[in-house]
Amino acid sequence: MKISVRPVEATDEGPWLALFRDYITFYEATVPEDVIALTWQRLLSRADNMMALVAADEAGRALGIAALVFHRSTWSPAWYCYLEDLFVAPAARGRGIGRALIEATYAEADRRGASRTYWATQEKNETARTLYDRLGQLTDFVQYRR
Repeated sequence: MKISVRPVEATDEGPWLALFRDYITFYEATVPEDVIALTWQRLLSRADNMMALVAADEAGRALGIAALVFHRSTWSPAWYCYLEDLFVAPAARGRGIGRALIEATYAEADRRGASRTYWATQEKNETARTLYDRLGQLTDFVQYRR
């Protein structure tokens, strides 16, 4: 299966929404509909240094999504790229789509001169972590939230 990865377009709204909602469900989370709508608008317009990628098959069916947030750092003169959301439709997993989305993220980060690309996942997300262990370096940082 040939996969292409590109920035989202307005015509991707329906497929993106479906995949994003599945992503939220996967993490057993709740995101209000107005926040989902705002997120889509930010990603589509590339506002606030945010953008989204979509991975599609030859027929143009969206099979995976990624949301990128570029931000400044107190530790570097360059930008950082936070891969905030990464999701592949369950039926499409194991076909290299996650890898393609991460590699496209790296390419966009490089294009923008980002000195770091990073992401997080739940410790129990073993399937994804198998891929992440091949494409990134696990750090010893622990995340806290308020």
